[in-house]
Amino acid sequence: MNIKPLGDRVLVEPTAAEETTMSGIIIPASAKEKPLEGTILAVGQGTKDEEMVLKAGDVVLYGKYSGTEIEYEGKKYLIMRQGDVLAVVE
Repeated sequence: MNIKPLGDRVLVEPTAAEETTMSGIIIPASAKEKPLEGTILAVGQGTKDEEMVLKAGDVVLYGKYSGTEIEYEGKKYLIMRQGDVLAVVE
């Protein structure tokens, strides 16, 4: 991965949304709920006021509108502050 977050930011790969069908109707991707779980791919070094407690490989939960969505090499990622992460899934 060539993206290195700065400060207290982390790079998250969102978990793919499950495709749901009801009575033969396929729900388009644009109408699906955003996933609230993802895997951390890279972390910044933290700040002098807040050390980085997350690490690459952690599966995390985050708020619905957290982070900034970016696209890199055809894949979508989120960059968010460590404080936007709600929990680590163990």
